[in-house]
Amino acid sequence: MSRSSSQKQQRQKILLEKIKYDPFLTDEELADFFKVSVPTIRLDRLELGIPELRERIKHVAESNQEKLKSIEGKEFIGELIDLQLGQSAISLMETNSTMAFEKTHIVRGHYIYSLAETLAIAVIDAQVALVGIANIKYKIPVYSGAKLVAKAEVRDSRKNRFIVWVKIYEKTVEVFRGKFILVTIDKSTVREQQSK
Repeated sequence: MSRSSSQKQQRQKILLEKIKYDPFLTDEELADFFKVSVPTIRLDRLELGIPELRERIKHVAESNQEKLKSIEGKEFIGELIDLQLGQSAISLMETNSTMAFEKTHIVRGHYIYSLAETLAIAVIDAQVALVGIANIKYKIPVYSGAKLVAKAEVRDSRKNRFIVWVKIYEKTVEVFRGKFILVTIDKSTVREQQSK
């Protein structure tokens, strides 16, 4: 076996492990890690049967959407990649120019807030959860094209009230932080109000 062939096998073995550990690594990040070209990584992925990033995200998001209770999948902002009801959740959102102001290319705040809000609602293990209070802080501007990772954690719960912290990152930099106080209500109460 040639040296380049054994290097390729070793690289592909490590590539499989890295993707298994973090399925959201981009081809560019993997190429940088292995010190090879992006086309080399793409060929390795093809040979190993590893789908491209968008397909990996879509697959994970679809499996997590089935767990949702308090929000419909089509209402969720971003891609839900992990959900432990009543504990924690993670979602991703790729921003684009339609989300940003034309002049500055800064993503409009309501997109970032919606990513955080829907994740906070999704993590609650109840049929209906609503935001009662939100204390939020936009830490730095987010520019069009940024890939955002939102992480939610249920910090406290008492009866029908939940405190959920949501932090949003671009790479390792925190760009948004929110403390949400959510209230759950019985689905029958919602039906009564709708029938009035």
